Amino acid sequence: MKLNKKHIVYGALAMILMASCDVERVPETSIADVNFWNTPADLRLAANYFYTTLPGLTNTDVQMDNWGVDGYANENNNSISDGSRVAPASSTDYSYSGIFQANKLIEKSEEVLAKGGDATQVGWYVGEARFFRAWYYFAMLKRFGGVPLITKTLLVTDPEVYSPRATRDEILTLIYADLDYAISVLRSADQLQTAGEYGRISKTAAQAFKSSVALFEGTRAKYHNYGDHQMHLKLAYESAAAVIDSKMHDIYSTPGTGNNGQVVNNAYYNLFQEVGEGRANRENIIVRQYGVNLQQRISTTPVQRFYESGVGVTQNFVNNYLMADGLPIDKSPLYVAPTAAMKHIEYFERKDPRMSFTIFKTGDEYNGSMNYRLPNPSLQRTGFNIRKYAKANFFDIQASLIDRPILRYAEVLLNYIEAAYELNGSVSDADLDETVNLIRSRLPDINIGTAGAPHYVKMAKLSNAFVAAHGLNMRDEIRRERRVELSYETGLSYWDLIRWKTAEVEMVKPILGSYFFEDFKTNQWSATIPVDDNNYILLQRASLRKFDPKKDYLWPIPLDVINRNPDVIKQNPEW
Repeated sequence: MKLNKKHIVYGALAMILMASCDVERVPETSIADVNFWNTPADLRLAANYFYTTLPGLTNTDVQMDNWGVDGYANENNNSISDGSRVAPASSTDYSYSGIFQANKLIEKSEEVLAKGGDATQVGWYVGEARFFRAWYYFAMLKRFGGVPLITKTLLVTDPEVYSPRATRDEILTLIYADLDYAISVLRSADQLQTAGEYGRISKTAAQAFKSSVALFEGTRAKYHNYGDHQMHLKLAYESAAAVIDSKMHDIYSTPGTGNNGQVVNNAYYNLFQEVGEGRANRENIIVRQYGVNLQQRISTTPVQRFYESGVGVTQNFVNNYLMADGLPIDKSPLYVAPTAAMKHIEYFERKDPRMSFTIFKTGDEYNGSMNYRLPNPSLQRTGFNIRKYAKANFFDIQASLIDRPILRYAEVLLNYIEAAYELNGSVSDADLDETVNLIRSRLPDINIGTAGAPHYVKMAKLSNAFVAAHGLNMRDEIRRERRVELSYETGLSYWDLIRWKTAEVEMVKPILGSYFFEDFKTNQWSATIPVDDNNYILLQRASLRKFDPKKDYLWPIPLDVINRNPDVIKQNPEW
C-alpha cells in the first residue's frame, strides 16, 4: 500500500528547521518561532523533519555495506574497511543538528500544552522527538563512544556548549529513558494505519529499536570485557519479546507473480519491491518512504541502487550461504566446488534461496531492454551484483521509489534469539522455531535434483540436535542467519563485527570476488584479471588491509570538534 499523500513536508519546514548545529555553535531560531508552536499539528509538522533523516538509498548510505568485508566498491575499497583512514578534518557523522531539533520540539511542546493542546496528541510527537534523539545519540555512540550529552537547546553563551564527553553508560541511560517514554505514548502500528499515518514511528518501532541498541551494547560489553553486559542483554531480550507478544508484526510470506504470470514464492525478494510496501506487509517496522510515483513522491534516490557502480557482493559474504540441507559449504555433500567450466548461474544451485533473491543471476529482470546475463567487469567488479531494491523500469528512469525497510520484524526475531543465547549459552528448539526457522519458512522449496529429474526440498531447520550431529556451533549459526537475512540493508554486518570483536580477524583477510568462471570471458572480462591461488577474483590483498584492535573499534573524533573545544574533548585512543 503506497501513501496517497506526503507525510514529509519539506517546504513548510524550511524556516522552522533550516538550522544545523553542533555542540559548539547553535543557530538563530527566533524568527521561525514567532508564530509557530501553537497546536499539536505544529508539533507534527516539526516532527516530520526527523523522517527526512532516516537512511535512504543514496550513494552515501550504500557505502555502509562497504565498511566491512561483505561489500566492495567498484573503484576502490573503503578506508574504514582496509584500515587506511586517518582522523578527518570534519564529519557529518559527528553532528548535533538532529538532536537540536529534537530538544527544541520537546521544549516547545510545553508551550503547546499551555495553549490548550491535547495532551495525548502532544505526547505522540514528543515521543517521536525522543525516539529520534535516541536514534541520533546511538549513531554517535556506535562510532565515537561517549560524546557530550546535550538535552536542551543552547545559546552560544551557555556553559553546556563546552560540555565534556559523557560516558557510554550516561549516553545509554538517556537512550533507554527516551525510548521508554516513546513506548509509553506512541500509537500502535494498527492505530497509525487507521489514522492514515502509516510510516510514523509506532510503539513497537521504539521497542524494536531498543532491542537493537541493547543487543549491540550487551554483546559489545561482553566481548570487549567492560560494563554490565547481562543488564543490556536482558533488555534486548525483553524488548524483542515485547514486539513479538504485541502481535503487531509478522514475517512477510505473501507469494508474488513471476515474469510469465505464475505464482511464485518470492516473498523475501518482494520485501524490497513496491509490492512489499505499506501496512499490508506486517514485517516492516521502520521504513524510509519514497512515494507513489514521480508526480507524488516524497523523495527519490537519484540512481537505481546497485545496478551499476556502487557496491558489489564479495565472496567473503557469499561463503556464508548454507546449502539446502542446512549445512555450510565445507560440510555439505550438496556443495560442488566451482570450476572454470561451471557456469556462473550454476553456483546458485542447491543453496539458500536468499542468495538468488539478493544477488543477480542470469535471467533475472534487469532493465527495460534486457534481462541480466553476466556481471560486467567495469560495473560489477566483484562478479556479484546486488539485486535487492532493483527494478527494471526504475533503472530506465534512473530514479527509484521503492521504500527502504530500516528495521523489520526478522531483525527483532534475530535480536531475540541472539540475546537468549548470549544470556544463557543455549537456546531451546521452541525458540529456534519461533525465530530462525520462522524466517526460513517463507523461503521457496529448493531443487537439489537435476533439470531432467528435479527434487524439491524445504530449507532445513536449525535445531540443537542438528548442530550437535554436524559439529556446528549454535552461536555461529545464529550469527550466520543474521548476516544472510539482513544483508545489504542498513550496514549491520560491519557493526556486528565491531560488537562481536571479530573485526580484528575478519577485516585483515583478503577481499575476494567471485570464482573466475570461464563464461566471464564472454562478457569482456580480461583473462589477466588478478585471482588468488583458488581462482577467485582478488580485489584487495591481505597485505593492503589492517585493523588495529587498540584503536579501530572506535572511530576518530573529527579534528574540528577537538580544535574548538581542546580542553575537554580528547581524541579516542591511538588516533
